[in-house]
Amino acid sequence: MSDTSTRFDRLPATDAERTVEQRATRAEVLDWFDDRFGIEPSVFEEHTFWERGAGKIWAFYGDMDSPVDIEGLGMTVLRTRQEHWKPTLEAVQRFGDHATRNTIALSREQATAFMAGDDQTLAWDGDWGYLIVTHELAGEQEPLGVGLYTYDELQSVVPKGRRREL
Repeated sequence: MSDTSTRFDRLPATDAERTVEQRATRAEVLDWFDDRFGIEPSVFEEHTFWERGAGKIWAFYGDMDSPVDIEGLGMTVLRTRQEHWKPTLEAVQRFGDHATRNTIALSREQATAFMAGDDQTLAWDGDWGYLIVTHELAGEQEPLGVGLYTYDELQSVVPKGRRREL
């Protein structure tokens, strides 16, 4: 058996099935996406959730036996085991169009600044914390990434390697 930091372990379905302290459960992940963003659990019905290392949660479309010794499995969707859970850019871009709350729509200029990694002073009357940042493309609000909103400021948390000057 390999080191647990380099293998994928399926999340337990519920707290009663948890064997690793602090490991999130499938139920907790589904509840978090629903509570925070209004993304219904049915969106993830065909996905299994896995942890690699401490708190890096991956979603895999399908199923397989656990544990799995491979380099990658699906896509990273969430960082747990920290004060506030954080969705990944990939998760927001893949599942964010299902969100019904805690999304913020940016103008073209604001979206350009956001994608460049710039923080912005913005008015927002919703919850503080991580938001799904959107911009209108072809008549639809499309998720761009994750922002952190506190004290009238939207911080771009687009990873440095994914930032773009548009």
